Amino acid sequence: MAQSHLKAVGEILAKHGILVAFILFMIAFALLNPRFINSDNLLGVVRSSAILGVMAIGVTFVVVSGNLDLSVGSMMSFSTIVVLDLHDKLGPLLGIPAMFAMTMALGALIGFLVGYLKLNSLIVTLGMLSAIHGLTLTYSGGKNMDIADKDGTWFGFFGQGELLGVPVPILMFALLAAGLTLVLSKTPFGRKVYAVGGNGVAAIFSGIPRARIVFYCYLISSFCVAMAGLIQASRSLGSQNTVGQGLELQVLAAVILGGASLLGGSGTIFKTVIGVLILGFIQNGLLLVGLEFYVQYIVTWVIIILAVWLDIAAKRGQLWSPIA
Repeated sequence: MAQSHLKAVGEILAKHGILVAFILFMIAFALLNPRFINSDNLLGVVRSSAILGVMAIGVTFVVVSGNLDLSVGSMMSFSTIVVLDLHDKLGPLLGIPAMFAMTMALGALIGFLVGYLKLNSLIVTLGMLSAIHGLTLTYSGGKNMDIADKDGTWFGFFGQGELLGVPVPILMFALLAAGLTLVLSKTPFGRKVYAVGGNGVAAIFSGIPRARIVFYCYLISSFCVAMAGLIQASRSLGSQNTVGQGLELQVLAAVILGGASLLGGSGTIFKTVIGVLILGFIQNGLLLVGLEFYVQYIVTWVIIILAVWLDIAAKRGQLWSPIA
């Protein structure tokens, strides 16, 4: 009987190890500081995590397909600067779709290079990180961007507004997560993404258009980046031209923390969202505990490694690798 219970617990941990780790972190921080579970604090953390989360959802498609995207940080800077500039030149009704089109054009270029030309995604996106950063600086003339008439625009709704008492960034994050969860888990396209990431050669021989699937994954990622840029620009109605610098590593950390494999073929939107929230609540919890910001970097790294280790250990049924 005891063995059957242990087996059942092991199966739960194998499927939901990262979720269990998230719950344990939440309980630990709540015990250390009761303010951690205050509704305003919880809502504030989710709201501040929305931009990272929106980007991570798109990158999940790329990682599941067996590729990487290190360009999302600089691409977010580009989309933020562009939409702020076009807001004043064209107005928000034309500026927003124009920004989405320009950002997705960059995603299409990356998708073409990785998907159709079969170039290494790490090299391509690492190069695009620098190229898009240079493009952003060129577009802005090296200057930060601000909306001229901040009081006379409805543009702030996306980053500052609320619907039924829920901040709009959280609603956008939740709706995007729900919609793309259905795409990845319930559609033929989603099954092809997993097949391409699991075994690209076998997928090709099965008649799956690998190049096209990879191309679409980068398009989805760039669409999500554009949405994140819209939220960022709308939040403050102004931005530095390096606002997304370094976010690509946080996004990738959230996706991997959520259980997606860098080798491709595994990962879910739901677990990516959990990974994003773990990062957000860890930083918030450490702040409330009173740790200096430079100590938080080290503790955050340790907690991330511990969470991933426990998740992998739960899946293989033991703490240490059987090969070691």
